[in-house]
Amino acid sequence: MSDEKVIIGEKAIYDAKELGAGRVLVLGFQHMFAMFGSTILVPVLTGLSVSTTLLFAGLGTLLFHFITKKKVPAFLGSSFAFLAGYAAIAPNGEKELLPYACFGVAVAGMVYLLLALAFKVFGARRVMKFFPPVVTGPIIIAIGLNLSATAINSCKTNWPIALIAIVIVVVCNIWGKGMIKIIPILLGVVGSYAFAALTGCIDFAPVAQAPIFGFPVDMSRTVFAIFTGGNMDSGLLITAIVTIVPISLATMMEHIGDISAISSTVDRNYIKDPGLHRTLVGDGLATTLASLFGAPANTTYGENTGVLTLTRVFDPMVIRLAAVLAILFSFFPKFAAIIEVMPSATVGGISLILYGMISAVGVRNVVETGVDFSKSRNVLIAALILVLSIGINYSGSLTFAVGTMTISLSGLATGSLVGILLNAVLPQKDYEFDEDQPNRTGVSFEMIHGETLAEEKDRH
Repeated sequence: MSDEKVIIGEKAIYDAKELGAGRVLVLGFQHMFAMFGSTILVPVLTGLSVSTTLLFAGLGTLLFHFITKKKVPAFLGSSFAFLAGYAAIAPNGEKELLPYACFGVAVAGMVYLLLALAFKVFGARRVMKFFPPVVTGPIIIAIGLNLSATAINSCKTNWPIALIAIVIVVVCNIWGKGMIKIIPILLGVVGSYAFAALTGCIDFAPVAQAPIFGFPVDMSRTVFAIFTGGNMDSGLLITAIVTIVPISLATMMEHIGDISAISSTVDRNYIKDPGLHRTLVGDGLATTLASLFGAPANTTYGENTGVLTLTRVFDPMVIRLAAVLAILFSFFPKFAAIIEVMPSATVGGISLILYGMISAVGVRNVVETGVDFSKSRNVLIAALILVLSIGINYSGSLTFAVGTMTISLSGLATGSLVGILLNAVLPQKDYEFDEDQPNRTGVSFEMIHGETLAEEKDRH
């Protein structure tokens, strides 16, 4: 697909009716194409269903648009931040354990509603003092570092295939132009996958056996199966909640950063109208809905913000068209099977970069927001979050009994809780959030990392 077909010009277009049906359809496919590589990577990494993921990326996006009064041009795809949570509960993608992880993510989605209520009642400036970058930054660094071993183990299965994926992502992300720069993950997957197929490293038997059409939800892999199967593990349910819910602190800050970025791109303050309380509710409910049915958590996608910058077409209707296309694709199991036979080395190569980038985003979060490490309080908060999160992860979780239940606290959960409490108790909070001129939180787990937005600002 050439850039000439989709770049409309310097004039910002807020109403897609100006373009005609043909161009709108092309733009809808491009938005789906942009989110595709990252969205399908999460179920491949975790063991969740690709078809269910596509279905609830589409449904979640439509729900988000309904709650935000159809004003915000955002696409909701799979969140990378919760990878550490899935890995803690189902380290090898065990089908019997994944519903417990999904339950934890569903509860995390409901936490968005609490923050939304706080924003509505107290205002963003006052609430954000309790969630500063000195807390979120180290948590994000720990998320990436805790996942690093799984990336290396996947690469070890076939380093040449992994290296091809790595090289393609790096080249496209650094030297690519237009859409090439926005979809490096997808191109890395395709290139490495093609090499693996040509060298006979892929067994396509599951693809041949998969039906062409099928319903994308398997009820035995949903959260509801936990409560209807007759052998529910209450301790594991609580462990999943305690382990995964603290990650929502990082994802909520990512959400605020993404809404700020979209506001900057479109030149409309969505933090004021329809308001962060609405966008958080939309994102949180979409995450909870997806998780209950066995899909990954949702989040607003930086890749699609990059497409907005590229095309200058800001009508949210185009995003909703992409959501409908994602839903349609979810009803083709053969298509999902092609993705699910992807070599682990391809996944390893992509995740090697991805997990490193997650940690790098945490560093960027701290640097861009100007965290003052000359203050002892900030040093102590960051130090305890990092040491507890990483140290407990590699030495074994903290396990204790409550009655007949056994509950485990992961390193990330422990570090996050300690960091939040310390920041709340210690004096000299210095982070200010301006909702009139939204400042970037520095948080974005997607491959599109703000360069196109900077280029857009330079042009104007």
